[in-house]
Amino acid sequence: MNKTAQSAFRFVLVLGIANLFADMTYEGARSVTGPFLGSLGANAAVIGFTAGFGELIGHGLRSLSGLISDRTGKYWIATITGYCINMLAVPALALAGNWPLAAGLVVAERTGRAIRKPSTDAMLSFAGKQIGHGWVFGLNEALDQAGATIGPLLISLNLFQHRSYQHGFAILLLPALVTIAIICAARHFFPHPHQLEAGVEIHPTGLPLSYWLYVAAGAFVAAGFADFSLIAYHFQHSGTIRVELIPVLYAVAMLMGSIGALVFGKLLDRMGPRVLFVAIILGALFAPLVFFGGITTAAIGVVVWGIGLAAQGSSLRAVLSTIISRNKRGTGFGVFDMVFGIAWFIGSWIMGLLYDHSLFTLVVFSVVMQLLALPLFFLARARTQATT
Repeated sequence: MNKTAQSAFRFVLVLGIANLFADMTYEGARSVTGPFLGSLGANAAVIGFTAGFGELIGHGLRSLSGLISDRTGKYWIATITGYCINMLAVPALALAGNWPLAAGLVVAERTGRAIRKPSTDAMLSFAGKQIGHGWVFGLNEALDQAGATIGPLLISLNLFQHRSYQHGFAILLLPALVTIAIICAARHFFPHPHQLEAGVEIHPTGLPLSYWLYVAAGAFVAAGFADFSLIAYHFQHSGTIRVELIPVLYAVAMLMGSIGALVFGKLLDRMGPRVLFVAIILGALFAPLVFFGGITTAAIGVVVWGIGLAAQGSSLRAVLSTIISRNKRGTGFGVFDMVFGIAWFIGSWIMGLLYDHSLFTLVVFSVVMQLLALPLFFLARARTQATT
């Protein structure tokens, strides 16, 4: 491994560790967001709307954030600002005494993530030329999921000790501050991450047709992928799984997702975009298992949900990195996330409404939406091969 590759790996590792603590913070909170909102008087429709609207804002703003990052080249400013908002909104939930305030903080947390995500992904993609795009995003996702495993376990321990949700959110202030400190240190040691892709020709062209096909496919995936808030609410409402065990189950899902992200990342570098087909089919299986099963089947469904979510997230970004020119990465990731978020909002809201009327219809909707992405992925892959 040459010096540039070593530097690229260190950069990815540092950002990955920061994301480990970041996910520990906000995924710890998200593991109980549904039950927490429910305890404050929110119903399934409100929870579904909040989760979806949070994703809508959290993804919709990414197109603007990514565009500004590309045009100014100030990736670190957007990254640090976004992390500060993203992190500090979580412990602020400890002060929420009603569901509208709590819902507002959930949306604020997603907003901070929107500000920093396109610039962070763009900087990570610069390292892909040296050590492989699949490995870069797979490793980052694996560390993300590791943090998403630890955070819910902390919250679960808090609940087992019969402490309040607010007390658990207050505990998450520590990993939030660690995240911000690591990001600031990364800015100091790696001030110009774009140099990791130095020597690669920059094509000042627009976004190719294959990119838009991947965007459309991602939208179908998002529309059919239920937010964990709704899943957790189902477990609480139906009594399928004890409330204290819900964060533990979420942590197991994140742990399996961590392993899945590494495996799919390596497979993507070796086998190409066709790995996405496996990830989509796997992800589509979660809904019938979660909403129709007893405790064992539902637990398996959540694990499948975690693996599918991690594999799809890392693999899609790795593929997009290979078809978007370097000077368009922030914009490309931002637009993709915006469309993904709109679809997530619509799908989450629909599934929240369907939950109160027909679980069967909810499951059919989820599975069909995700499977509709497969032909679009096929066309995108064919288009990419035809132009290379």
